Amino acid sequence: MMKSKADEEDYWNSSKFKAFTFDDEDDEFSRLKESKRAVNSIRSLVEEDDDDEEVEKVSWSGEPVGSICWSVSETAASNQRADREPAFPKINTDTAGLSKSHSGYSLSSLFKGKTKGGNFQSFTDSLSDSSVRLYAPELRKPKAEYKDYVSDWSPEETVHRMQQGKVVSLEKFRSLQDKLLLLDFSVSAHDGNVITAVLIYLKRTLSKEVLFREVESRQTALRHLIQYLTETRDQRLLLELLRALGRTEDVALLQYKEHLSIADENKKRDFLKSCLSLPFSPEDSTHVQDHYTLLERQVIIETTDRLAERGGKVEIFQKFPRRASILNMPLITTLYYCCFYHYTEPEGTFSSPLNVRQTFKISEKQFFVTALAARAKLKAWPDVDALFTSRNWLGFTRKKSPLGFQRVVDILQKNSAPTQVLQDYVALVDDAELRISLAQKHKCHDIVINTYRDLKDRQQLLAYRGKVTRGSGEERKIDELLNNPQIRWKN
Repeated sequence: MMKSKADEEDYWNSSKFKAFTFDDEDDEFSRLKESKRAVNSIRSLVEEDDDDEEVEKVSWSGEPVGSICWSVSETAASNQRADREPAFPKINTDTAGLSKSHSGYSLSSLFKGKTKGGNFQSFTDSLSDSSVRLYAPELRKPKAEYKDYVSDWSPEETVHRMQQGKVVSLEKFRSLQDKLLLLDFSVSAHDGNVITAVLIYLKRTLSKEVLFREVESRQTALRHLIQYLTETRDQRLLLELLRALGRTEDVALLQYKEHLSIADENKKRDFLKSCLSLPFSPEDSTHVQDHYTLLERQVIIETTDRLAERGGKVEIFQKFPRRASILNMPLITTLYYCCFYHYTEPEGTFSSPLNVRQTFKISEKQFFVTALAARAKLKAWPDVDALFTSRNWLGFTRKKSPLGFQRVVDILQKNSAPTQVLQDYVALVDDAELRISLAQKHKCHDIVINTYRDLKDRQQLLAYRGKVTRGSGEERKIDELLNNPQIRWKN
């Protein structure tokens, strides 16, 4: 049904809907006018009794109406209902100017258009009051300030900024050429952190074949990549890299290193046996062979000795119980163990010290020191003496040692050897002054007296006479020497 022109005009003039205009009704001025009209329309409904202004009104949130918290929450709630997000004023939170006692606003004053002083003030005027400061909303930072992240830096500039500790994005470097330029510039900068960061990016974005090919010609980058993979324990990729480089010995050593993570000794022994076929260097191959042989022997000795100790029939295990297992112990520790518990066993047995020495090519000096320490610990002095006894082709015996007798005396003294044992080896020290010093330290009086006698030093012998016990055999021996007319003293 068509309406006449007069009806249309009457409709627009009488309807509660307004015609479309190009005016921006969302601006601050329009909202203030509407707020003022709303206030004026309900002003008559609010009592103008001044006593009501002293009553503190509280909102549903529990905050006093008109307080800062209430104003902010009400403003935020009204903004959420708007079609678009307006910029609401940031209210000054200075406690001195916004305390309740100094505030110029209350619920009644907002609706009545009065201040607490009683003077009439409209709602529009109240918003323009100097006591309330309106601030522009905080906007996002200009895009220019984010240029560190989004600008089109060259590979060289990017590396330079990484050296300065600035955050940059490497994702924009997509071509292989740009990525290699990044790597080359980082190597030229001699900065390990930057090199590692670039390598991590290349590792993630390049295929293994391309990455391995490119780092092979860049030894500095290659070393950093190997170190990074080692520290991050990326064994799989590290093995692939070493194989691609043809470094078979490094691959073998890396695989051999996995034995450290095997706890069960039998499984570790089997793993070491499988490593014997890996392409080690001659020196490393000998080491791996000895490791396997030693662990295999330790397993046998440990099994046998554990049963003997539990059986309670072997005297040495009863007098000196084992403090720890022999498994996974070093070679010298194993030799000491065998010298301690299996010293007299024939050479054909696995636990024989002589068999251990022969199998692992232990030097004479190392075997001597280890056996001496083990037998001295047991106070087996005849075995200690037998270690030094040497017989020549004429059948004569003499004491011989692959290490200095001063070191022998120290070992015996640490194992609480008696004076009678110590003096036999102190007397074998060649240097006279050192021999006297050791003899005085260990109270081997006969050695001191005989040495001064041989030196024909009457004064030193007289001085030493005052150090021995009065009336002792040592004092009588010194007196006999001093009264002996056949000795031609130097002084």
